[in-house]
Amino acid sequence: MFIKKFINSGIIIFFKIALFAFLIIGVSAPLKSQEVKKLNLDDAIEIARQQSPDALLAKHKFKRSYWRFRSYKASYLPYLVFDGSIPAYTSGITSGYDQIQGTYFDYYDQNRVRGAFSLNQQIGLTGGSVSINTNLERLDNLLTNGTSYSSSIFDITFNQPIFNFNELKWDRMIQPLEYEEAKKTYLEDMERVSIMATDYFFNLLLAQIKERIAIVNLANYDTLYKIAQGRYNLGKIAENDLLQLELQFLRANAAVKDVELDVENQLFRLKSYLRIKDEEDIELIPPDKIKPFMVEVSKAVAQARMNSSTALSFNRRLIEAESQLAMARYSGRFDANLRASYGYSNTSTNLADINKNPSEARVMILGVSVPILDWGVARGQIKMAESSQEIERTSVEQEQIDFDQEIFLRVARFNMQYDQIVIAAKADTVARKGYEITKARYLIGKISITDLNIAQAESDNSKSSYINTLWNYWRSYYDLRRLTLYDFKNDLRIEVDYRELL
Repeated sequence: MFIKKFINSGIIIFFKIALFAFLIIGVSAPLKSQEVKKLNLDDAIEIARQQSPDALLAKHKFKRSYWRFRSYKASYLPYLVFDGSIPAYTSGITSGYDQIQGTYFDYYDQNRVRGAFSLNQQIGLTGGSVSINTNLERLDNLLTNGTSYSSSIFDITFNQPIFNFNELKWDRMIQPLEYEEAKKTYLEDMERVSIMATDYFFNLLLAQIKERIAIVNLANYDTLYKIAQGRYNLGKIAENDLLQLELQFLRANAAVKDVELDVENQLFRLKSYLRIKDEEDIELIPPDKIKPFMVEVSKAVAQARMNSSTALSFNRRLIEAESQLAMARYSGRFDANLRASYGYSNTSTNLADINKNPSEARVMILGVSVPILDWGVARGQIKMAESSQEIERTSVEQEQIDFDQEIFLRVARFNMQYDQIVIAAKADTVARKGYEITKARYLIGKISITDLNIAQAESDNSKSSYINTLWNYWRSYYDLRRLTLYDFKNDLRIEVDYRELL
């Protein structure tokens, strides 16, 4: 009777295992036939740098800075302006006073047509401007049907503020620095894109690894549970051990559902960031082929000071603070403005005679403004600007120290990452082998289900830990590139052809 029961139980277990294997083969076969796109980290980063939303935003931010700088440069070039009124009709009553008639009133009805050209040039060195002007005006008296012309045939006008704040001079120092900052900021933004792509890549990679682990665990616990049922029927294990295995099997089944959902979510997020619109599944290739190298702290600090937008901003902020102090020193003090012009003008009732025998037109005006009593307002503005300059200088000095310290810490963290990868890889191998040994010992009844669960958890965690260590390595690498704008792996500065962005 006992032998018959044992044979029947063995047959049942055999058929269950065979059925499970058939189902696994049947389910996995069509999945293998599906097209799967393989993607490594370099490919993902390159796609992100070409078409991700952050990359496009960085490109347009740079283009805006470029055209702002172009507009600034264009403001120093001569520019031609036309000013006119076509027509300017007026009518009404005007009043006047005559010694003989006294106050009188006249009705007028007239139309004016006027056109003027002006060629202007700013003088950056002095903050002044020079212009060459010409205009022509026609006046039609509709009451008398008379027509007259007047013209400023040409005149040259020079306008020069004296003892005033020269904004053009300071712009010539600040605007080029801002444009260089914009260039460096674009490169840094692209490195941030690399970091974001790395994060999305490893989020999906970690989810895929967990999915594979969960599927293997489900198959293992399903087999162990079926074997345990047979052993329980033979009275070789307690019911509590059988229930523990059933519980682990149910948990493994639920874990598969959870990780499948997480994979779908992370796949959607990666495709969304990379703007991949096809419906292909993506299988990620772990970036574990690493050629180790070390970064020198002194070289990293030197490259960061030379290349980063932060270092450029330190210099720009000091110059801006100096310009604000200069503005305060000139504002509210002795101001003067010199305006001089020379040219020829004429009037005529015949347009053909407008250029005959013109008259000279000369103007020279020196205007001054001297504050007599301002109750210390100007002096207070200067003292405030001096304090602001000292605050900015102190802030820049401290931020420079903090910036160098940050570079030091990032380099130290990166240099230890490769050793961490080696340790994590070794730990993963040891944990996986330990689980296989523990599983074999459990099957022959040498250890409890608790020991098996602990070994399985350690194996799962060690694999995830290895992927996280890889993640930290590549994130640290691209973060160091962002801070220094230097590729230490290939030993060259990070540059781009900005003309291709326009």
